Amino acid sequence: MRRREAGFLTVIGMVALAASPCSAQSLADSGSVYQPKVAAQLPPLRVEVVDGTRFRDIETKAVFRLYGIDACAADQKATLGRQPWPCGTIVRAWLVTATLNTWVACSVLRDEPGERLARCATAGHRDLAADMLREGVAVLAPAADGEPEIRDYIAAEQQARKAYRGLWSSTFQMPWDWRAANQPAADAAMRAEAAR
Repeated sequence: MRRREAGFLTVIGMVALAASPCSAQSLADSGSVYQPKVAAQLPPLRVEVVDGTRFRDIETKAVFRLYGIDACAADQKATLGRQPWPCGTIVRAWLVTATLNTWVACSVLRDEPGERLARCATAGHRDLAADMLREGVAVLAPAADGEPEIRDYIAAEQQARKAYRGLWSSTFQMPWDWRAANQPAADAAMRAEAAR
């Protein structure tokens, strides 16, 4: 019985030593410990949608933009047959429905002026941007220099295109081209949304 107790106490002592801040600090100071650079994981948030790719934390007012996608601007329209439809309103409604009265968890990839670029999820959407691409309410954003493309996002957009889902069933202008052609109106709409 005494051997068992001694062995148990030895194991407890080793666990306590390994968990102590001093030993963890000395390992980190030694330079031999690998620590991956990971995105900052924030506590879950409640949000209000700003537009088709951005929302604001209702408590801190921090603005988050979904990484890797773009969507129709607020006033932008697409055309199905000869009937125009408000693709900017539809994408915003999709994002409101996905985030309304639910917790949103985001991993911030980087801070940009006035917003945080992030990948976000809810209980119903493992990756909001991927689901938006899959349903055809968003498109892949042009990749910036040095930024990785996400294979799941490419596959999700290809699925939507092949199935003629959402925007892919219609004639539409890519959001970045539409904004360039309609910049004064887009800027005014963005300022109005941000002031809310």
